[in-house]
Amino acid sequence: MSPNGPDERARGVAYAVTTYLAWGLLPLYFKALRAVPAVEVLAHRVVWSLLLLAAVVGARAGARGLAAPFRRVGPLAATTALIATNWLVYIWAVQSGRVLEASLGYFVNPLVNVLLGVAFLDEALSRRQRAAVALAGAGVAVLVVRAGTIPWISLVLAATFGLYGLLRKRAAIDPIGGLLAETALLAPPAIALLAWRAAAGAGAFGTGAGTSLLLAAAGPITALPLVGFGLAVHRLRLSTMGLVQYLAPTGQFLLAVLLYREPFGPAHAAAFGLIWAALALYTTDAIARSRTERAGARRAGQEVASPGEQEPRSRG
Repeated sequence: MSPNGPDERARGVAYAVTTYLAWGLLPLYFKALRAVPAVEVLAHRVVWSLLLLAAVVGARAGARGLAAPFRRVGPLAATTALIATNWLVYIWAVQSGRVLEASLGYFVNPLVNVLLGVAFLDEALSRRQRAAVALAGAGVAVLVVRAGTIPWISLVLAATFGLYGLLRKRAAIDPIGGLLAETALLAPPAIALLAWRAAAGAGAFGTGAGTSLLLAAAGPITALPLVGFGLAVHRLRLSTMGLVQYLAPTGQFLLAVLLYREPFGPAHAAAFGLIWAALALYTTDAIARSRTERAGARRAGQEVASPGEQEPRSRG
């Protein structure tokens, strides 16, 4: 079966949808642990993820695969700090009843990626992208002016995840192996924190079967969607992944408004409306660019193939 065949594309879509839905429902998990301090939840997420990722990478690539990510510790030091900040702020936001603001951060994230591309990769903005960034900026300004608050959670989540993706792209490290190295770097302080809380009698693990199982589940809840993402991205075009990615913040948004009944007033409606309009512009631009690039690649392939096809006949 061709890796680009219809069956493989269908599997890719299934992996992508499952992955982004899992990320969209992640607030349910952290809400269930709202009695546990966010920093302790983060420590458990690091430790259990490290154990599971080591098992996955070891089974897939052996001892060499386990050692490979640690050859690039320099670039990973920065990505480790960024992902730790992102995780901690997200966990705290969910536990503090600010899922709506967290979802806004991940809606804005694709547009932050565009700005980072301009700033660090010398990428040019198209007219639609400039309009999309302006609309997103207007959406944030609406919240600042009309709601009287700076959506710092949204901005921190979007900035840390955007910079994380940029540095990971430059480092060209396998996603799963890279996360293994990042959790390994975070493991010593995470283990020290858990040991300190356990010695003080304040640790949550072991206080109840339900809480302990939930904390241990942080490993598969973190690692398995990443595996699904890796399986999807190898089977689908990036433009397709770009469309499916909105499932995650949409799920978070719906949970915030419909399940958790977080405040959603006119200022929020205006801000989200502007940002959704920005994403519509961004997405249509990405699809148009993808089609243009595929058409150009097909034309280039035909131009290269034509002389090659004629040459054997002339020699015959």
